[in-house]
This record gives sequence, structure tokens and C-alpha cells, in this order.
Amino acid sequence: MKELCKLLCLQVSKLGFGCTSLTGAYGAPLSEEEGIKMITGCFHRGITFFDTSDIYGVDHANEILVGKALKQLPREKVQVATKFGFSRVDSSQFIVDGTPEYLRSCCEASLKRLQVEYIDLYYQHRVDTTMPIEETMGELKKLVQEGKIKFIGLSEASPDTIKRAQAVYPITALQMEYSLWTRDIEDEIVPLCRELGIGIVPYSPLGRGFLAGKQVKESLPANSKLRSYPRFVGQNFEQNKILYTRIEALAFKHGCSPAQLALGWVLHQGDGIVPIPGTSKMKNLDDNVGALRLKLTEDDIQEISDAIPLNEVAGSRSHENYLRMSWMFANTPAKDVQ
Repeated sequence: MKELCKLLCLQVSKLGFGCTSLTGAYGAPLSEEEGIKMITGCFHRGITFFDTSDIYGVDHANEILVGKALKQLPREKVQVATKFGFSRVDSSQFIVDGTPEYLRSCCEASLKRLQVEYIDLYYQHRVDTTMPIEETMGELKKLVQEGKIKFIGLSEASPDTIKRAQAVYPITALQMEYSLWTRDIEDEIVPLCRELGIGIVPYSPLGRGFLAGKQVKESLPANSKLRSYPRFVGQNFEQNKILYTRIEALAFKHGCSPAQLALGWVLHQGDGIVPIPGTSKMKNLDDNVGALRLKLTEDDIQEISDAIPLNEVAGSRSHENYLRMSWMFANTPAKDVQ
């Protein structure tokens, strides 16, 4: 099932694929053969928009894997997005670097790892608040003019940063965490993106798997970084399980899986929103694709929204709340990144 969506002038599949889980973000990494099979499997199911980053996986393993998979697909029918912005301090710490010199070197390195002549959508992974966004955007604009990237994106940027960046060169997409239990972008970010014509790419649209029921039905792997996320531990987890049971009941009512209901809710939030759920299992991929067939009315959307009141969600959305605080402390070491 191939359904398309436009992010400004970039046409992508209505559902994208977040590749980070293929190289061990939340559990054991897949083998190269398994990872390539997953990416090509996405393509043959109508997903053509693939999201990676130079920071995903050990020694840039995610970009390398995506590059090898792209060799098996028609390049002109695939849209690849990657990111720059984190500079490694050591095996567990990073700083945010948005200098023109660093971003250019990152772009050149990503092009080689992905084995492509251009990157369709190039994001600044986090904003470097130690320097004007205008300088970073100026260099990104040059990369567009040189044909090395086609479109520019930002990730986890504040409203003011978005406006200032947009004044330098059009922003095609903003990547933010957005799901039934993480909806803080609705007050300012979504209206601003509508006003400026910027697409929204929600990452973790299934609440890092929680809204699909994975963590409720199964215990987390010992090596999963989710064990450090406040929503997945202790009393917070027990309280959040109650919220999941409501989604499970509504999914039964609609004749779909909880994952399809939660993903369908995101897909029904308006034009220009392209969620990028990730998985390392083909059965979960098929389940996610099935969300495209789900039809929800405005009353359905409201009922689903009401099932998870934000004041009942226990715990912040990330370890040490880094993703939210990165707007203000972007150039300090961070142990936990998207």
C-alpha cells in the first residue's frame, strides 16, 4: 500500500521508517542481512522514506547499513533522511556542534557511508545554542546549492529557532517526538509549522513501543536503554500500564491492534505529518503498515485523545529529560540522545 505525503516540495510515503532500532537502539542489533531485509521489506510495502543519523549505532553502523540497503533499491524512488550535530566526546558522551566546518565534514562523511550522491533531507539533530542558527543554516543553504543535500530539516528546535532558521532558507521538516502520550508540540510547534508550511516528522509515534503493548506484555531486554527512561520504571510504569489498557480496549472496538490505533491517531492529525515508527521485526512492520487502512472520525480521534490525559502520564519522556532541555543546554555533554 503506497500512500504519499508532501513535506514542502519533498514527496515521501505517508508512513516513514525510523532505522535506529536496526542497530541496537533498544535491544540487540540485527545482522547486516536482517537489517537490509527489513529496509527492502519496507520498500516493497510502500514505505520509501527512511530516517537515520550519523550517531546511530556503533561506528556509524546505521548509516552504513542503510547505504548497503539502498544499493538494492531504485534510488530515484527512495527518500533518505539523515542528521548531523553530535560530536562524540567518548563512548558515552557527546556535545552538540553546529559549526559550519563540522556540519560540512559530517555531510561529506554521511554521503560516503550512505553511498549516495545527495541526501534528500538533512537535519540538524540538535540545536547548538552557543552559536547563531543563522550561521548553521547559511552553510546548509550552501550544501543545497552544491547539490549535496536537497532539503533541510531541524530536530527538537524551539519556536524562536524555527522562525530564525526559516528566515535564512525554507525548512522542509521538523522532527519532534509526538505520540498519544507526548503531545506538548500541539500548543506552539504544530500551529507554527502550519503557518510556515513546514512538515512534521514524529519520531517515537508509538511511545518507544509502549503504546504497541510491547513493554506491557514482555519484559525489557537487559541492554535496553529504556530501562533508564522514567516512564518505563517503577511506579511510573505501573501507572502508565493503566493508560495502555484503555488503548487496548479502544483498539478492540475499532477492530485493530493497539499499535495501529496509536499510529492511526498520529496519521489523522493533519496533512504534512509523516510518522517514522521503527522496528526490528517484520511482523511489527506489517502491523504498522496496517495503520494506513484505519479510518477514524473526529469523534474517534477525540475519544482516543481522552483515553490518555496528559496529566495522567507518569514520568518525563526521556532520561534526565534531555530532549526537552537540549533547547537550553545544547552544548553540554549528554549521555542519552535520540
